[in-house]
Amino acid sequence: MIAIIDYNIGNIGSVCKAFERFGHDVRLINDPRGIAAADKVVLPGVGAFGDSMGNLSRLGFVTPLREYIATGKPFLGICVGLQLLLTESEEKGMHPGLNIIPGQVLRFPEGEKIPQIGWNQVRIVKQGPLFRGIPDNAYFYFVHSFYARPGSPSDAAGLTAYGVEYASVLQRENIFGVQFHPEKSQKTGLKLIENFCSF
Repeated sequence: MIAIIDYNIGNIGSVCKAFERFGHDVRLINDPRGIAAADKVVLPGVGAFGDSMGNLSRLGFVTPLREYIATGKPFLGICVGLQLLLTESEEKGMHPGLNIIPGQVLRFPEGEKIPQIGWNQVRIVKQGPLFRGIPDNAYFYFVHSFYARPGSPSDAAGLTAYGVEYASVLQRENIFGVQFHPEKSQKTGLKLIENFCSF
């Protein structure tokens, strides 16, 4: 069973539909107690980091998510869901994250149009199951104003350039995160989702 976490971040129907394409048991989970039964967990995210982290905390998801990740079962964060894995974000003041992967979320430097909206490339720097059948420098669809900077370069599996080269894909053991929206990234994004479903 693939659990997609619903923590009042808006419409996540497109994420659910993308995962359902591959015939798996996909469930939208709005009760933290449902996480323990999952074989895989997906944490999507849109909007502000602080609001998203606040919702996770208010709804009781923080401890169950940490406990799930500690089991070693696959976890995927999408967009803000990737950012929440890190220690803290400077978006609208400093806000603590889940601190699963040490690092910071920073605003893009001046000089580029913010937010980054549209297609951009991902340079693969660490091969893993998420990239199976996906070529280096493939294009994905991005919408964001802040980027991830993990404390250890080894946690970055894919890099993207937009004013600065940043970690657009994180990977640490069973933990994965993508800054782009795979559900909006056409065939390549669906291939990445299929890869995650099939580990």
